[in-house]
Amino acid sequence: MFKKYISSLVLLTSLQFVDAQTFIQAYQDRANQVSQSNINTYLQEFEALGVKRTGTTQNTNAFNWLKNKYTALGYTTANFQEHSWTANNLSSKNLIVTKTGTLYPNKFVIVCGHFDSINGPGTNDNGSGTSIILEIARILKDVPTEYSIKFIHFSGEEQGLLGSSRYVSQVVNGTSPKMDIKVVVNLDQVGGLKNRANSKLYHDKDQSSPSSNNAAAAIAVQELANCTTLYSTLAVDFDPAENTDYVPFQQNGEIITGYFEYEGGYNNSYVHTANDLLVNMDPVYVKNVGTAAVGSIQHFSVASKTTLAVDETSKTLESVQFYPNPAKRVLNLKMDNVSKHFTFELTDMSGSQILINKNNAYQIDISHLKPGVYLGTIIIDNEKVTKKIIVE
Repeated sequence: MFKKYISSLVLLTSLQFVDAQTFIQAYQDRANQVSQSNINTYLQEFEALGVKRTGTTQNTNAFNWLKNKYTALGYTTANFQEHSWTANNLSSKNLIVTKTGTLYPNKFVIVCGHFDSINGPGTNDNGSGTSIILEIARILKDVPTEYSIKFIHFSGEEQGLLGSSRYVSQVVNGTSPKMDIKVVVNLDQVGGLKNRANSKLYHDKDQSSPSSNNAAAAIAVQELANCTTLYSTLAVDFDPAENTDYVPFQQNGEIITGYFEYEGGYNNSYVHTANDLLVNMDPVYVKNVGTAAVGSIQHFSVASKTTLAVDETSKTLESVQFYPNPAKRVLNLKMDNVSKHFTFELTDMSGSQILINKNNAYQIDISHLKPGVYLGTIIIDNEKVTKKIIVE
């Protein structure tokens, strides 16, 4: 983390809920899938890549390591964006991996953190956040989410947020209208300290200028904290947003929040030194933060509430696909392991029912529909999944 306060406001020390969020068993089931073995492996491999100073071969090696990890998770080149940038006589790349949402494919939940380091391998700052982002991407890869998710790994953070600043100016603002972002959740330095309790987590609150997005950001950080309480064993505290990779988004008017370690935190003597090593941090804490983060990203992206892998109906609903999409004349349905009766409903975006088919139909005649956006719903045993369908 490039340490510098955005604001000098006093830390918030008590949790106040805006709205109580409901516990969702499916979210907990997925949060529990965060693997300590995977976290340990990611941290070890990240450390072995050495000092990842922006513009160096080691930095490029780390970028390629990340790409290989996503490929191994089943993401393809269609999901990847390599954003090259040059600033302050340094050249590097940001890696962006996109998971497309079912209802709002063009509105994004951004999960981000930096992978560059200075003076040492940066196993805590920021191998810890990097490892958690990889676990979130693994666990949610095949889980339907209403909003799209962008997993972003920035370079140049330690030299002054170079990669994230260029991403916002060149990519987020590079189209008209600009990219539609629901929330930015940053993970930076969440490794804790060895031989400490590591039982509490900071949640970053935007209190800086411009203030136009502060009220919405206050709701977002409360929801982030609520998810930590609902889906992890960690206690909650708040701190002001720091000068890390969500800052360029905040200055662009976006809603931002993030996580930061409580133990060590602002007084971690290992960060930015050759001793920022796995031996000096707490990998169990990284796993616990990951559990909280999987819960929160499901909340913000509105993940499927169908419980994973508990019965045949749940598995079937998770597999539902409509194709082609966009569609003309005929809409096809595909889903796995169908052994029960199902109903298909189609509504317009106002919620008005357009058609219903209760006959286990895998082909739906849509030739009479006007071009536009609709919602297709499959219902099995009172459980359902809904996806956006575009008719041309």
